Amino acid sequence: MWLVYALLSALFAALTAIFGKLGIANVNSNLATGIRTVVILIMIWSIIMARGEAKGMSILSKQNITFLIISGIATGLSWLFYFKALQLGKVSQVAAVDKLSVALTIIIAVLFLGEQLTLKTFAGASLIIIGTVLLAWK
Repeated sequence: MWLVYALLSALFAALTAIFGKLGIANVNSNLATGIRTVVILIMIWSIIMARGEAKGMSILSKQNITFLIISGIATGLSWLFYFKALQLGKVSQVAAVDKLSVALTIIIAVLFLGEQLTLKTFAGASLIIIGTVLLAWK
């Protein structure tokens, strides 16, 4: 089931790039990111409230809260840089370089989370890096 969600994530990430590029024409990229963030905030909290999932907040530990805040900061910075890159570059190149995050995530997960680096994972990450370089190359 995780694969279905991951594929849906990829589809909507692709649509994010296309609609984002169209939406930032002649607009400050930070303002565009702010508007997008408000829409996401309203959408997610509406889902949480409709499903009665807000009660889960009472079981959050300090570690949960700390790392969720840090993750939120990283996401915000990623979005700001992504929208600025979309404004300045071609969507096909920006999206390709952005997906380098997959290879970076694998490296960080091995180094800091102790995840196993298999030959298959190494090969996949290497292909992502090679593909990113090819697509970003002018």
